[in-house]
Amino acid sequence: MQKWFGPWINQPFQLFGTSHLIMLIVFLLGMSVFYLFSANIRKGTRTHQVIRWGLFALLISCEISYQIWTLTNSVFSPTEHLPLHLCGIASLIAMIGLLTYQKKLIQINYFIGIIPAMLALITPDIPHGYEHFRFWKFFLHHMAIPWASFFLILTSSVSINRRVMFETYSYLILYAVVIGCMNQLIGSNYLYLGGPPAANTPLNYLGDGLWYYLNLSLLALAAFSFMLWIYRSSHFMLSKKE
Repeated sequence: MQKWFGPWINQPFQLFGTSHLIMLIVFLLGMSVFYLFSANIRKGTRTHQVIRWGLFALLISCEISYQIWTLTNSVFSPTEHLPLHLCGIASLIAMIGLLTYQKKLIQINYFIGIIPAMLALITPDIPHGYEHFRFWKFFLHHMAIPWASFFLILTSSVSINRRVMFETYSYLILYAVVIGCMNQLIGSNYLYLGGPPAANTPLNYLGDGLWYYLNLSLLALAAFSFMLWIYRSSHFMLSKKE
């Protein structure tokens, strides 16, 4: 248990190793099941309630257990371990969305809760293999975030359009400005505004200085546009009414 929950083990994460590929398959299966059986998980059904509260429990358990891990191992730092990255914010919004089904939160989370978490799943920024708590926390958390975002869209009457996309993008830019100022004050790198993470991710190819910020903004807009196209291309989602 000490090895599993401790600060370090001698088993580094292997990109696209067996354990990584299994996690990716589980994630894709979950997204597929939600889409294929969307008619069976509509609001008011027992299945809907089970999935709704199951996702909420998974999200909050991942966040709380991670904070307990940082405190127990005396590694907590406000510059690294607050849920202020995009996936952390998406997780918090998803939890509130699952509790309230608030329209605006569901719309926002559709754009910020799926692609960032998927990219994190493909190129994880973690040092531990599957024999460590952080491996399971990372993958379960980053699977639950897009699952919850997708589930909320599928089980609500909320619709997505270009106006919603640009509104959410404006919120993201405003949030980035606030986090950028905080990064300067406390020496953090939330939202990776100060540079890409240690793992080899698409952010590594965005250039330096002003080009990095410009390309990061364009990448976010491209991701939002892609999510809008996905929504419009889905016959099931397109058939829903506001």
